[in-house]
Amino acid sequence: MKHIIFDFDGTLADSTAVLASVWNIIAKKYEFKEVQLEDIDSLKKISITERSKLFNFPLHKLPIILPQFYRLYQQSLKEVHLFHGMKDVLKEIESKGYTIAIISSNSKDNILEFLNMNGIDQVSEVLCSSRIFGKDKVIKKYLKESNIKRSDVLYVGDEQRDIIACKKVGIPIIWVDWGYDAIEVIQSEEPDYKVFSPAEILNII
Repeated sequence: MKHIIFDFDGTLADSTAVLASVWNIIAKKYEFKEVQLEDIDSLKKISITERSKLFNFPLHKLPIILPQFYRLYQQSLKEVHLFHGMKDVLKEIESKGYTIAIISSNSKDNILEFLNMNGIDQVSEVLCSSRIFGKDKVIKKYLKESNIKRSDVLYVGDEQRDIIACKKVGIPIIWVDWGYDAIEVIQSEEPDYKVFSPAEILNII
């Protein structure tokens, strides 16, 4: 194991309030249903497909919505915070000689600006997918460009789609419980590892 890949939103970055705020701006514009912060915990227990139905949002409109979404997200970057303990985890992983990358469906500019704002310099590469369900292709690209085997990589993510992408590629995944998909959603996908605190990531590595 030489490379540790992290998801961004929900794994490294606590962006719940910003995502909800940005969604509501877009929802007003396109007449989708708005989200209330008190509903977030219950939303984590249903899949992306079920959420899209609940908010009257057709998933085929994602390519139109996402660029607007992440432009608005960028304007609120100061309100996005690193999950407590994750900075120490990144430092410890780097000190042990691992290469750290981020693969996300957020925008590369947003992630790089966030890392800079938070003094995080342990991340060697940031790759982003323009498709919310396209992470497996980005992971394959990373493996090819880095000239590494699947056995060299471990992924850390919080959503069902992260697990599905890793299974497609054939790399192990650590699921974190502080993100956007609750255990009820991901259990059937059988992630290789489950953690309930950042320190547990280090134990598994």
